[in-house]
Amino acid sequence: MVSPAAWSGTRPGPNRRTTLRRGGSLLALAPLLAACSGSSDAASEANAGYVSGDGVVVEIPPEGRADPLEIRGTTYDGDDFDSTALRGAPLLINVWYASCPPCRVEAPALDAAHSEYGPRGVEFIGVNTRDEAGPAAAFEETFDIIYPSIPDPDGAVIASMDGSVSPNAVPTTLILDAEGRVAARITGAADQSTLESLLETVLEEGA
Repeated sequence: MVSPAAWSGTRPGPNRRTTLRRGGSLLALAPLLAACSGSSDAASEANAGYVSGDGVVVEIPPEGRADPLEIRGTTYDGDDFDSTALRGAPLLINVWYASCPPCRVEAPALDAAHSEYGPRGVEFIGVNTRDEAGPAAAFEETFDIIYPSIPDPDGAVIASMDGSVSPNAVPTTLILDAEGRVAARITGAADQSTLESLLETVLEEGA
């Protein structure tokens, strides 16, 4: 099991932000350009509560959040990861791969967020959709990413996210609340100010 206290990395970032509320269903956003790999299935994503877009931010208030996610896998270092063991703390999940240009753009912001919010109790995990250990490690070394990632070449980890992430929308960042429910999603490159705002929100909920 990866030790929650073992992952702690500061650098720069405006994203559009939309708060969705459920009264049975979520409000739909107008579809924008998809992220790195491009997903145009807006209808299916709207049914899941999200629409692909470049830099689109969706927040879900506590009363509108779906059931907790259960994400399990083995990191590149061979450690078992189980998100249910981290309940009680917010969890940031970043879906990426090394040759994705927006993933490289957002990496400094993720590094800075991890440096600031890891010590404050936020857990971080990456989900890599393509890379073998070598390219993934080279990316992490270049951008000082020290939290672990799970390789997911067959899409099993993304499939376990219950439609919260489109397999073709990379990068995507999810922020789970302390109960493991999706509190926010960024589709496309995340910037530092947006990450900080979203993380502050989930931390304040548990205060």
